[in-house]
Amino acid sequence: MASPIPPPHYSHSSTKPYPQNRNNYQTHYHYHLQNPRQTLHRPWSPPSSSSHNLTLSRGPSRSPNAAKPTTLPPRPISNPSFTTSCSYSPLPSQTQSELSSHFSGRRSTRFVSKMHFGRPKSAALASRHTSIAEEALHQLAMRLSCSSSSSDDGDDNHVERVLVDFEPKLCGTDDYTFLLRELGNRGECSAAMRCFQFAIRRERRRNEQGKLASAMISVLGRLGKVDLAKKVFDTAIKDGYGSTVYAYSALISAYAKSGCCDDAIKVFETMKASGLKPNLVTYNALIDACGKGGADFNLASAIFDEMLKKGFQPDRITYNSLLAVCGGAGLWDTALNLFNEMVHRGIAQDIYTYNTLLDAACNGGHLDVAFEIMADMPAKNLLPNEVTYSILIRGCAKAGRLDNALSLFNEMKFAGVKLDRVSYNTLLAIYASLGRFEEALSIGHEMESMGFKKDVVTYNALLDGYGKQGEYEKVKELFQEMKAERFVPNLLTYSTLISVYSKGGLYREAMEVYKEFKMGGLKADVVFYSKLIDALCKKGLVESSVLLLEEMTEKGIRPNVVTYNSIINAFGATGECSTDGAGGSGKSGSLVESPQSVVLRDAVRSRIEHTDGDRIIRIFEELAAGNSCHSKKDKRFRQEILCVLGVFQKMHELKIKPNVVTFSAILTACSRCSSFYEASLLLEELRLFDNQVYGVAHGLLMGHSENVWLQAASLFDEVRRMDSATASAFYNALTDVLWHFGQRRGAQLVVLEGKRRHVWENTWSDFCLDLHLMSSGAARAMVHAWLLNIRSIVFEGHELPKLLSILTGWGKHSKVVGDGTLKRAIEGLLGGLGAPFRVAECNIGRFISTGAMVASWLRESGTLSVLILHDDRTPTQTAYLPQLHTVPL
Repeated sequence: MASPIPPPHYSHSSTKPYPQNRNNYQTHYHYHLQNPRQTLHRPWSPPSSSSHNLTLSRGPSRSPNAAKPTTLPPRPISNPSFTTSCSYSPLPSQTQSELSSHFSGRRSTRFVSKMHFGRPKSAALASRHTSIAEEALHQLAMRLSCSSSSSDDGDDNHVERVLVDFEPKLCGTDDYTFLLRELGNRGECSAAMRCFQFAIRRERRRNEQGKLASAMISVLGRLGKVDLAKKVFDTAIKDGYGSTVYAYSALISAYAKSGCCDDAIKVFETMKASGLKPNLVTYNALIDACGKGGADFNLASAIFDEMLKKGFQPDRITYNSLLAVCGGAGLWDTALNLFNEMVHRGIAQDIYTYNTLLDAACNGGHLDVAFEIMADMPAKNLLPNEVTYSILIRGCAKAGRLDNALSLFNEMKFAGVKLDRVSYNTLLAIYASLGRFEEALSIGHEMESMGFKKDVVTYNALLDGYGKQGEYEKVKELFQEMKAERFVPNLLTYSTLISVYSKGGLYREAMEVYKEFKMGGLKADVVFYSKLIDALCKKGLVESSVLLLEEMTEKGIRPNVVTYNSIINAFGATGECSTDGAGGSGKSGSLVESPQSVVLRDAVRSRIEHTDGDRIIRIFEELAAGNSCHSKKDKRFRQEILCVLGVFQKMHELKIKPNVVTFSAILTACSRCSSFYEASLLLEELRLFDNQVYGVAHGLLMGHSENVWLQAASLFDEVRRMDSATASAFYNALTDVLWHFGQRRGAQLVVLEGKRRHVWENTWSDFCLDLHLMSSGAARAMVHAWLLNIRSIVFEGHELPKLLSILTGWGKHSKVVGDGTLKRAIEGLLGGLGAPFRVAECNIGRFISTGAMVASWLRESGTLSVLILHDDRTPTQTAYLPQLHTVPL
């Protein structure tokens, strides 16, 4: 069935391609990612000189029927975790589909389409207006320019006079819609509304009035004036000219551009209830709303399924919008399959398609694959543009690969790609986050010299950068400067400031900023609450974080997995049990007394129910007054575990899917428990979330290392697909819980597997062991393995280097500089082993020893016995899981 063509007045510009580099090149190739292990990025080049691992093959690979040119393979879109053409080692069939979605990375609050404003308009749209309309636009622009440069505030009068002068010559709706669209492109919202009202009053035909209303709603949507767009729509419905498929589609698109997915769906349902049949434009706008509103992919897939059942064939806009949904959710596997299906249907890809695919790869943690895709773009007659580079640069910055990000900027300039405002702000943010403020300010000056004035994004980057470095006075100074320059702080500004002050313990300053935020009439969103909750969690304030989680759900703001991960990860972070805890006795410990647990549950509930006034202000007041500290560690620990169990309960109720960060947080929380009995409470939640991860963790903890290792290998294959920071966090967490409960040999097996898979880069050499990126348990297990390796070198008759080093870092984020947690753990371990290492005078985070002294120590008769690790825990009875009352959220 042919796709219905929208009238010339309607433009669903949110999914049009970015300015095209040369031609629209249609291709019938798709990706096979041959090797998930990647190399460092190199500048892209044509295929003749490229050595990247991305190879091409004809035809789709998803179906055995792919060879039949007239038959499309079954479309596996309804399940975002279907398999791909990637040659990763497969998981057991029972768990493959589950883990694919669980290990899909984090959600992003950024949308690629926001960087695509200003795309060229369709030639068909431009050809319908007359030259008189262009002359009228010129006069309007001159009048508006003169008005803005003088003290005259009569913009509406200027618009009215010009329109009255040109009214006899203007050729109906086509000319007026041209004026509306062009005034909107210039940001002249008030003038566009005046022009619309003028045209509506003079037009008597309902059909033409409907076209004008659709055009006006579309313009307001592009300008982000969704409330005003809704008023225009409501007036049009009331006056009898707004009940058209195009007016409804325009309003859905307006909600999409503002990320209001729920509102867009309500309009869609109202449209169908009124008897109007959606067209392809409507469905595309609705899918686009799912992408910008952070909706679950299943919702977008259901809309797509309905569209197909109605007989509409998807086009490039459809697939681009679906890819954007995948990008926001980090669903790389699904995005790759959508791209392949798009190719198989013969739908040409454009620069926007590739940029969105790149965004999905970056958000899914597949940075090096993203580099390969960019390197392959010239073969498709598409050259990377400023958006392409911005996506990869932001991806590198997010993954902590800042050197790669800076290299990309240099490559961008070398390739002749001009930096845009987004690029400059991203570069400035990277330098600021590194604490290189002179270079950040230099970039700001260069940005202004190129015609891009500093904006709110620029200030937000500087505020965040100075905040991370603890430069709180500079943060205050910048915030005042920002307001003096008449930049209106936005939601991100306030959430950044509150987060910065909270992490620095400046709760009164955080409270004042929050009060200013409330006075400004801004509405908090999931990002605002997540940043605030994360800041409190970093201070170990789990109970306060749970109170805020309760508040955001009461306000109808749906938490995401990042919000929950912060709370889980904060469990037991302050006042932890002994890091060398010999738990595993199986005793119930402090959590057995269920009457006390009930009392604690009721106390927390009472605190939730009787918080007066604004809950955030109340929390900050308590923190500023120093009333947040608990007198007894045991009592705090019991309250925290009740809160965390309540968090798990809410995740299950809301069907929040965990990711690998969630699993890491649960395992880390287990390592902070004082007994295996307490840890079993958290492990049970892990079992409910993902049985394979639970099976590996529980099996290793119970001493079934040999039986469980095959299952662990397939799990590690999945983790291998994550970015390096996420993968190393999972290995660290798993190793910590094993070490904490006495499974030392199991912990060593895990870290050696991580070393083999290059989870920690540059960790091991014959003369140096770098433990910077490792947790306490992982580092200690690695020290034992490294020293055993050094011992084998000695007994093979080889001479050791003159100097041996173990790097731990000096704990620059610790309360006492030079007294980091990792450094203390390794110092205690080396002392317990009797190893002849001492702290270097020139580097307080480095332990050194001469090769001769180490060799002599390794030859001693008792050294081998202390270096070989053993599992202290053997398989025992599996005690039932205690039925603790969770804190209701």
